Order: sequence, then structure tokens, then C-alpha cells
Amino acid sequence: MTDRTPLVGREAELDRLDAVLDGPGGPPGVVDLTGAAGIGKSRLLTEVCGRAEERGLTVLRGRATEYERHIPFRVFGDAFADLDPELLRGLGAPGATWAASAGAAADGISANPAADPAGAGAGVSAVDRFAAHRATARLLTALGGRTGAGLLIALDDLHWADPASLELLDHLVRHPLRAPVVIVVARRDRQTAPSLAAALTRGVDTGAVLRLDLGRLTERACVEQLAPGLPPGRAARLYAASEGNPLYFLTLLQGQGQGRSGPALPPGGLGALLLDELTPLSAAQRRTAEAVAVLGDQATPPLLLALTEPASGPERLDADLGVLAGRDLIRPRPGGVWSLRHPVLRAAVYEDTGPGRRAALHRRAAAALAAAGAPATVRAHHVERALTGWEPEAAAVLLEAAEQSETTAPASCAHWLEVVLRVLPDTPGHAARRRDLMLKRARALSVCGELRASRDLLHEVIAGLPADDGSGVRAGAVTLCASMERHLGQYRASVALLRRALSRRPAPAPADAVALGLELGSSAPHALPFPAVRAEVLRTLELARALGNEPAAAGALAVSALGEAYEGNTAAARELTDRAAACVDALTDRDLADQCEPLARLGWAEFYLERYEDAERHADRGLAIARRGGPLHLLPHLLMCKAIVHTHACRLPSALDLIDEAESIARGIGSDELLGLVLANKAQVLIAARPPGDVSALAAAEEAVAAAGARSSWWTSLVWCVMSYAALHGGDPVRARSAMLRAGGPDLAGLQPSMRPLFLEALVTAAVTTGDLAGAQEWAALAGRDAERLGLPVQRAAALRCAGQVLAGSGRPAAAAERFARAAEEAGRSGAVLWEAQSLLIGASLTAEAGDPATASAMWRRGRRLAESGGALLLTGLADLLLPPAPPPRVPGLTPREHEIATLVAEGLTTPAIAARLYLSPRTVDTHLSHIFRKTGVTTRSALAALTARHLP
Repeated sequence: MTDRTPLVGREAELDRLDAVLDGPGGPPGVVDLTGAAGIGKSRLLTEVCGRAEERGLTVLRGRATEYERHIPFRVFGDAFADLDPELLRGLGAPGATWAASAGAAADGISANPAADPAGAGAGVSAVDRFAAHRATARLLTALGGRTGAGLLIALDDLHWADPASLELLDHLVRHPLRAPVVIVVARRDRQTAPSLAAALTRGVDTGAVLRLDLGRLTERACVEQLAPGLPPGRAARLYAASEGNPLYFLTLLQGQGQGRSGPALPPGGLGALLLDELTPLSAAQRRTAEAVAVLGDQATPPLLLALTEPASGPERLDADLGVLAGRDLIRPRPGGVWSLRHPVLRAAVYEDTGPGRRAALHRRAAAALAAAGAPATVRAHHVERALTGWEPEAAAVLLEAAEQSETTAPASCAHWLEVVLRVLPDTPGHAARRRDLMLKRARALSVCGELRASRDLLHEVIAGLPADDGSGVRAGAVTLCASMERHLGQYRASVALLRRALSRRPAPAPADAVALGLELGSSAPHALPFPAVRAEVLRTLELARALGNEPAAAGALAVSALGEAYEGNTAAARELTDRAAACVDALTDRDLADQCEPLARLGWAEFYLERYEDAERHADRGLAIARRGGPLHLLPHLLMCKAIVHTHACRLPSALDLIDEAESIARGIGSDELLGLVLANKAQVLIAARPPGDVSALAAAEEAVAAAGARSSWWTSLVWCVMSYAALHGGDPVRARSAMLRAGGPDLAGLQPSMRPLFLEALVTAAVTTGDLAGAQEWAALAGRDAERLGLPVQRAAALRCAGQVLAGSGRPAAAAERFARAAEEAGRSGAVLWEAQSLLIGASLTAEAGDPATASAMWRRGRRLAESGGALLLTGLADLLLPPAPPPRVPGLTPREHEIATLVAEGLTTPAIAARLYLSPRTVDTHLSHIFRKTGVTTRSALAALTARHLP
């Protein structure tokens, strides 16, 4: 049972928290306790933990600290330290996966192995943290099911949490656990990072988060419960000075008890009040407390001894630690580590330590760790805090730490390089070194997804190079800078930068020209049609082959393959894709480690050519390479490729998982272009994965359009195409038509040539639904011509469905049904199960209308089976609307379609609503209604509704 003192003045909050504890596993899964320092968040968190324990929940509690933000996942590692090892071992893989993916420290830093659930203390790369998100969710789900009544995770002082922990919490908010798990976090609202505040606010909006803002306590609560018997006048002064903050109130009250004469806050504020507890200490004891504050999680007795050097050795140190523990200033932690009672106290002691002494303590800590053989990554924090200017030996440690963390933790690498650059003398003698360090830092920033910071630093490097620089530094900086511009959506800036570098005299060295040419081939097609750069990419390929640079040759082939595939030059695209695949498959992962982007391009080229298995294979290889330390911004492209392959193959649950991971990464990178692209692809997945009437796809498409803005590129065109489909499935054919015309322009030339028949299907559907059969016929004819030119089964299927919709809208169901049947065959040939199922289901309805119920029933059953097995809720919902025509019409004399329309009239649907429900034009519905009125002898819709109701079961 948690030891708890009485809680003051939080009855309303406790009632709401009790309701959450009584139903763990349902929304909300996260409780957000916010308020000012000392307002009682930690005390309320303790009360919640105690009440959870009383209900039988397992309680894990972690606390973030201001000086441990450099340790990824620190607050979660602290919480998991309380986990029963036997229970963790019983879970097997989930616990081990979390420890391997996240651990309790980065870069091998683990002065406290017990804080790591598996004792791993493993380094965490910028890429691996996204695997850790999923592993943690699995672990918590497993724990929730194995811990009796459920699991409560209490995370205190989250405003000091490290970025990786905040990203993990954001993931858990956006993907609530389906298990009896409650996460309660406490934070100071005014010190909370905007990203955390935004993540929790989004959770409040979706119902995943319950927010409790802790305001000031009432005077009555403070006085009557915290200071009973205090004279009214003195109590009022204390309350006014404390502003209703219980910690301030108690500190002021305690200060009076120690002889202070009045309630006013002493100089220095709360820090000074807390430091008053250190006043009775001896000088040696005070130095020990300062050493504990400096060392943090490394405050073990050997290191404390090295920092304090007490006259009597270890015995004196043990005595001093005993005094500090007796006064509850420090507390023991697992692994022989000591810590100050509270992070606020640690901060106060740390800041109160004189700057000179503080630097000296850090210097001693770094020396002691070096003597103990600690790696540079462990010493770097202390070396940084001890720096007072340019010190070559200290810089060497920081540079070694940067090198050690370059592949496993590029964000740490970038930080250590920044520290060195900050103190490196800005003199001509250090100019070359400064330039090299800036370039290295820019590379580290690019790998960990800080694209803007990397781009800005690279521009600074380029601007500082002499005009006659022939070292190759310029080419490397320009290539990386152009890549950053491209991934930020600044395609024209990227192209201009590259062409200027290629045109310089003297000309770049051949190897540099290959790198520049490859990036030009990657950037230019976003701003220009691929044919405009085809020759330049070909020259790059020839030069790479002449140099024997096979990875570069593979990159050039992949660029060409994707460009030709996008343009719909199917024969050329197939030939180049074959060559690119052969080249890439012959290379090792090490060959591709620095440039796994060719795998993304090759995968997309194969997708456009409807080679789904090959596309997934190359995407999987790219993902494996990228997750081991490749550039973070490439992961979304690989994940999207695989997700869209799974969508077309009707594997919707896995497609959703993949696209969710891509979104998590894209949101952290800061590129509107990448986020818009990811959200557009997410909308594609959601259209198929959600049931009819669901608005999540439309919401994702609208956010994608907002992110894309007014840009003009092939990705922007795709965003508007997806917006068209989302609007169509949202029941707004007029908006669907407008969006598709925005994507392609009046002549539709802006639509991706290799996918245009599929995109035209949205236009045809919108036109038929709104009664524009002439427009539908024109666009269907264009789709047919494009599909014939492309020779791709999925595109031929789309063209056939376009033709079928025009025929259905013209009242020719038999001919329309034949087109849909052929479309199903074409889609099935390529493995596009989603489109096969859709073609079958709509074709079944038309076949039934044409008077062939047996064939219609068979088509319906196969279509629904394919949709259901793939998780395509849109199509299963469509199938349930278009039920097989097994039962005969219940109104005598009506055809199945006429009876279906009569039933919808009885439900109160209007003609446009019936048209949208049945994928017909309003004119077709009106024609059917005229036949129904003639056959039944009724003349009004109300009379028809009454007649139909009498015949319904």
C-alpha cells in the first residue's frame, strides 16, 4: 500500500479519477494532471496510485528530471524499474523487445542497469524509437492482461521528460491501448513543450485523454486542513503569499516555525525556501549534496568520493550520506545510486552551487569516469558542463562521443558537434575544421530528421567556401543541401542549387558529378516533367558505370525507372525497372547503407507497373536498412510504398499499421510536403478500410490538402486526386469533381499518366451520380484510350468500370454488368484484390438488375468474401447494401432493382440519396420510379411507401 498523507481540497478531481480507475481499458486511457509547481500534482498522483493499489491494479511510477533529458525513454525506464522481474520474464518477447528497442539510456549510458527492465542499457538510434513505440504498446497490452485488475502507469514531472518519451506518449495517445491500462501524467503546464501540449490536447479532443487542471486551493482548505488552529490573520497572510499553492503555503508555514517573522517569500523565491533545508548541514555534507545534484543518475559512492574527497575517505562519505538521508534530502535508488528527494530540490541545489565549483565538479566527474574506462558518450555530458572556453582535450572527448553516436544516436552526435562548434575559435586557422564539423553536424541532423536545421547549416557551409574550392566539399554540401530542399518540398531551389554546382568551372570531379546528377534526377521531376531531365540522368548513369560505381548506377537506374513508370512509358519503364532490380539485388546492404533511397524509388516504380510482390520485397529491404541507421526521412516513403501495395492487395489491417507508422515519423520531421503525401496515402487506405459513411478518410485528405498548400508537383496532384475519392465516398460528388479537376487541370494533363484511368474513375462516378452522362462518357473514353496505351491490368479494369458506369447510367444494366465482370478479371490478374472485389460487388448488382440472379449471387459471394478476408469494411458495407437477389421481389410485378428503389423510397430517401446509395444517376432513378408507378398504379411517393411497407417482412 502506498504511504499517503491526507489529501487536501481535491474532491472533485478524485471523483473523476475514481471513475477512470473503476473502468480501466476504456476511454480515457490517459489522464493529464496539469498545474503550477507545488500545486499538488505529485500528491494527487500519489493518491491515485494508492487508490489503484487498493483496487488491485499494478502500479508503476516514473519521474522525469530536468538534467536527464539527454537519456531517451528515461521516464518510462524509471517506471519499468518498479516492475516485478518475474512478471517481465513471464511475458517473454514483449519485455525483451522493449529493452532492446529503447532501454533506459542512450549510447550505452547506464550507470544504473537496474533501471533498465532487462538490464540492457542499450543505445537508441533515432530510427529505433519508432519500433520502441510499437514494442512498448505491445508490452503494456501484455502487462495489462497479466496483472490482475489492470495496470496504472504514473509519470510525474513530464514537463522535464526527454523528447523520445514525449514521442512515445504521443503514440500511446493517438493509438489507445486495448487493455486495462491507465496512464496518469503530471506536468507543469507553463513549462510543457508545445509538442507535448498539442499531443495531449488532441487526445482531449478525441476522448483519449482526460485533462484535470489543478488550480489554487481555497483558503479554507489550506487553513483548515494544512494549518488547523493558525490565527485567522496570519493564515490569511500566508494564503495570500502562497496564492493557494499548497507547497508554497507549507513552506511558508514551515519557515515561520523555524523563527521567520512574516509570511513574505524570502529572496530567491521557492528555490531559496527549499535551500533553507540545507542550512544545518556541515560544509562537507553540503558538498556531498552538491555532488549528488551534479551526478544525477551516476551518483554512486565511488563517483561521489572522487568529487567530494572527504578527509576520512569512504567512512566519512558514508556518514555524510547517512545524515542527508536522515533529513530526507537524499534517497537511495536501485544500483547503489543516491538522488535528491525531488527534482525541484535537485535543480535548486545545482543552480545554487557556484559556477566555478559546479564546473570543477563536472570536470572531476569526467576525469573519474575516464579513469574507470567509461566511454566518451558517458563522459561527454560532464565535459560539456565543465567547458569554460576552447579546450582541445575536452573537444576531443566530445568529438569522440559524436563519432560513437553517429550511427546509433545521430541527435546526440549533432548535439556534441554543436557544443564543439560553440567554443571552437572563429579564426582562419580553425576555418577548415569548423567547416568539416558543420558539414558532419548537418549530416547527423539530416539522418535524425532535422531537415530544416540541416538545410540551413549546409547553406552556411556553402556560402563560406572559397570560389575556387576544388576539394569536393562543395559538391558534398550541395548534394546534401539539395536533398534537404527536396524533402522539404522546395524542388525549384534544389534544382537551381544543383545546376549551379554542375555548371561551375572548373567542373566537379567525376565522382562529385555523379552525386550531383543523381540528386538532380531525384529533384527535377518534381518541378519538371521527367523527359526534361531524362538525358541528364542517362549521362549520370553512364558516368557512374565508367567509374565502376555500381551503387550510383543502381540509383540512376531507379530514378529513370520511376520517372518512366510515372510518365506511363510502360515498355521503357519495364526495361529500366528490370535493370535497376538486377543491379540493386546484386548489391549488399552495406553498399546501400548510405543511399537506401534507390530501394524506395524502385519499389514505387514496381508498384506503378503492378508488380506488387517485387515492390513489397524491395520496400522491405529498404526498411530493414533504414531502421538500422538510415536517414529517418526515407522511412515514410518505404512505409507508404508497402502500405499502398497492401491496400491494392486488400490487406487493409497491415496497411493501416504501416501508414500510421509513416505518419508518426512524418509529423516529427517538419516537412509539410512529406506530411501531405503521407496523409494522402493514409486517406487512400482509410477509404477502403472504414465502413460507408465514415469520415476519417475525408478528414485525412483535408489535412493533406492543407499541408500541400498551393504547391505544384506530382505529389500535390496526388493529394488532390485522393481528396476527390474521399469526397466521393463522403457523399459529395460535386466536390469530388472539383478536386479532380484541381489535380489535373482543365485538360487533365496534370494527372499522373500511369494512373490516370484509375483517377478518371472518380470523375466518371461523380458525373454519373450528378446526371452528367455526356461528361461521364467523355472521361470514360479517355480512360479507355489511356488504359489501352498503358497495357496495365488495374488501369484496364478502371477503364472498364468507367465504361460500365456510363452504360448503367444510360439504362443498359446487362452491358454494364459485362464490363464490371471483365474488370474483375483484369484486376484479379495483377493481384489487385481490392479492385477485383469492388468490381464483383457492383457487377453483381447490375447482373441482378439484368435478370441473372444466379450469376449475380455467385459474384456477390466471391466479392464479399474477398473484401471480408482483407478487412475492406467499405466493400463489406457495400455488399450488405447490394444484397444478392436471392429472395423474390415482395411487391408483385417489380424487378429486383425496382423493388430495391421502392424500399428506399419507403425509408424516406430522396432521389439524389437513392442515386448515391446505388451508384446510379438521378435520371436513372427517376426512370425506374416512373416504371414502378405504372406497374403498381400509385401516383405519389407516399402511396408507394405505404404499398411497399405492406409487402415488407
